[in-house]
Order: sequence, then structure tokens, then C-alpha cells
Amino acid sequence: MSTASIFVPPDLTNTHIEDCPKRIRAFFGGVFIVDTGKAKLVWEHKRYPQYYFPSSDLPSKFLDGGSKNILADGPTTYDILVGDKRASEAVSVYGDSNGNLAGLFKIGYNSMERWFEEDEQVFVHPKDPYKRVDVLQSSRHVRVEVHGIEVANTRMPRLLFETNLPVRTYIPQTDCKLELLVPSKLQTACPYKGIADYYHVQATPDKRVENVVWWYQNPIVACAAISGYYAFYDEHVDIWVDGEKQSRPKTHFA
Repeated sequence: MSTASIFVPPDLTNTHIEDCPKRIRAFFGGVFIVDTGKAKLVWEHKRYPQYYFPSSDLPSKFLDGGSKNILADGPTTYDILVGDKRASEAVSVYGDSNGNLAGLFKIGYNSMERWFEEDEQVFVHPKDPYKRVDVLQSSRHVRVEVHGIEVANTRMPRLLFETNLPVRTYIPQTDCKLELLVPSKLQTACPYKGIADYYHVQATPDKRVENVVWWYQNPIVACAAISGYYAFYDEHVDIWVDGEKQSRPKTHFA
């Protein structure tokens, strides 16, 4: 009889705290505000975690004491000040009245210029260790139409499976109608895939669907297989897989 233990994921519907085994660094104003191997992952909600740090790593020399703001039954907040660069209310310090967060502090993720896990930059929010992304080569026949005009047709898609999100179909550029794609200035970022660039689809001279195609020129290594492939927002186009028209999902995540 096997004695292997069965993994039971934590309950993320309530605040959950666990040790983060990675070196975490936050960069702002030309310096690392925090650089530690003692970070915590805290799920304030079930979608993804945030970094918290022990009070021993508090970057006191970068805190602007003049911005101290004591909230009723809440954390004490500080600005971060480096030279003439300020991140307002960027640090929240949790005291004895803050339950299981006592003795920890948080730096607002968007208040920093860059975050690193070990030596790799992390975008948008910390990576969730309970989330998985797989890219699989497929031979399904996929067709994409916009306003009745075919814009992609392939038998070599790569399918990206991401926990709790719709499957995304990535299509070789040579199987897309490149002449219908108009470059967009939009960029978005994903902690699991990297930085995405976008295209509009100009289906007809008077019908344009904006930011409906995205691609990763240099994706994170774990998703390297989608490099240079184009994905269409299933929510805004018509897609057929092996001859069967697909229902449009209701979510809006790349």
C-alpha cells in the first residue's frame, strides 16, 4: 500500500498566509527597497496572492515619517521616498491589532517600478503557486472570422491552458490574414506569460475591431512555445473548431 501523502490545496476563500521560498526584490528610484528570502505570500482574496514581509525587513531609511497615517484598526501607512521620487502610501505596516498579519508589512505592488522573483521580473502581481499554465501543440482545425470575414485558418494551433481561465488558441502568423491586422499601441502584462502587444482587425474599410489580437514576442520561458503566435479574443470573434462553431466565453483575460 502506498504511503505517499495526498496534497490538499489550502482554502483561499479566507486570508491565507504561507512562506515564499523565492528571493523577492522590489525596485524603485534606482534602489532595491526590499531584498529578502523571507517573504510571505498572502491571499487577501482567492484570485492571486500579494507579497508581505517580516518587520525585520522594513526599509526604514526610505520611509517618509511625515506621511504616517494611523488608520482605525488598520495598518500604519507610509510613503516611500528615494531622492525626489515618492510613492505615496506605498507601505502598510501591520501591528498587534491586525491579527495574523501582525509583524508584517506590505508594499503596494503597483507603487514599485519593478519586482523580481530571484532574477526574473514579475509583472502585474506575484505568481500563484496553485496556478498552472500549459501550452500544447494541437492538430485541431481552427477558423476565426470577424464580421463574416475569415481572418485566420490553421491546423497547427497551440493551445494554452491556464487554471480557471478559458483555453486560448495561438495561431501561426502565416495562417492569419496579416493584411487585415493594424498595429495597436496597447500593451498588457501577465505574470505567467510576459508582455503582450496588440493588433486591431480591419475586417472591412468601415468595420474595425480594436485590440482583438495579441501576441508575445518574448514570452516568459515557461510559455516560450507561444512566441510569435497570434491569439484572438474569443469573446469578440467567431471561432470554429473542427467545423463546430464555439460559444463565446464571458471572461476577458488574455
